[in-house]
Amino acid sequence: MNLSALSLRDLEYVVAVAELRHFGRAAERCAVSQPSLSAQIRKLEEALGLSLFERTSRKVLLTPRGEAIVAQARVVLEEARRLLALADGSGGALTGRLRLAAIHTLGPYLFPHILPPLREAWPDLTLILSEGRTDSLLEELRDGRLDAVLLALPVESDGLVAEPLFFEPFLLAHPAGHRLCSSPTLSLNDLDPSELLLLEEGHCLRDQALAACGLSARGGGVHATGLETLRHMVAAGAGCTLMPLLAAEGDAGRTASVGGLVDYRPFDASSNGTRPPGRIIGLVWRASDPRDRGLRDLAALLHRVMPAGTGPVLS
Repeated sequence: MNLSALSLRDLEYVVAVAELRHFGRAAERCAVSQPSLSAQIRKLEEALGLSLFERTSRKVLLTPRGEAIVAQARVVLEEARRLLALADGSGGALTGRLRLAAIHTLGPYLFPHILPPLREAWPDLTLILSEGRTDSLLEELRDGRLDAVLLALPVESDGLVAEPLFFEPFLLAHPAGHRLCSSPTLSLNDLDPSELLLLEEGHCLRDQALAACGLSARGGGVHATGLETLRHMVAAGAGCTLMPLLAAEGDAGRTASVGGLVDYRPFDASSNGTRPPGRIIGLVWRASDPRDRGLRDLAALLHRVMPAGTGPVLS
C-alpha cells in the first residue's frame, strides 16, 4: 500500500468507530455522513487488504488485526497532534478538544463547580466530559482515548503525570435520629461495622472507606453500585456510610425523601491523626502529551478553585 492512500482523517474514522462501536455515532463525532464514513473505511480496508471490523445488524466488533491497527492509529494521531502543537506555536497550550473524565464518585459533584472557570479560561476549548471507574479511566488515558482524568490518588503512574489538587474529607452519612446524633464528637471508633454500607468491589471509594475504618476487604454486608443508591439506603434507615464532602453537599436542595432523612457529620481531626479521614483528588495525564504545559495550567486552575470545605494537600 502506498502511503499516499492513507490519511489522518481515515485514522480518525477508524478510531471513532472502534471507540463507539457504532458507525452512525462515529459519523456524528467526525461531522460526516454515515455513508461517507462507511465508504472511506471500506476503501481503507481494501487498501490494507484486511477487515478492521466485524459488522452485524446489531453490533460492530474489532477483528484481532483491527485491534492492532487501531492501537497504532492512536499513536499516529497523537504524534500528529504533537506536530501541530509545534507548528502553530502554541507551545503546548490547551487548544481544540479536551476529553476530561472523572471517577463516578466525583464527576457529578465536581464538574458543575469547575465548568464555569474552565470556560472562562479557555473559551474556545471543546470539553468532552465523562465518568468511569479508576481502572477503566486509566486504561483509556493510556490508550489515548482520554486526555486527562480526575480521580483519587495515589495511582499507578508509570508514564503518567499525577498532580495533587485538594484533600476531600469524608463525612458520616447516617439516618436522621441515629444514635450518633447526640454524640458531641465523632471518631471512626464510634462506627459499628455492621451498620456500614459500602460500594461494590471495583470502586476506589470502597477501598478507601474500608482502609479508613480499619476493616478487612469483607467489610459490611450491604454493597451498592453507586453513591446515590447508598444515600437512599441511608435515608431508609438501612445503615451508615462514608460520604465524600462534595457528594454530601450535593444533597442540598434535594427532595425531602432523601435530604430530609439523611444527616451528615464531620469526623474529628484526631480520629485519623493529623486530619479527618478523606481522599486526595488529583489530575492525571500522559507524560508524553504535547499539551503538557496546558494541562499543568489546568491543574493550577483547578487547585485555585478547589471547592469550599476541601483542603490543601499536605506534603
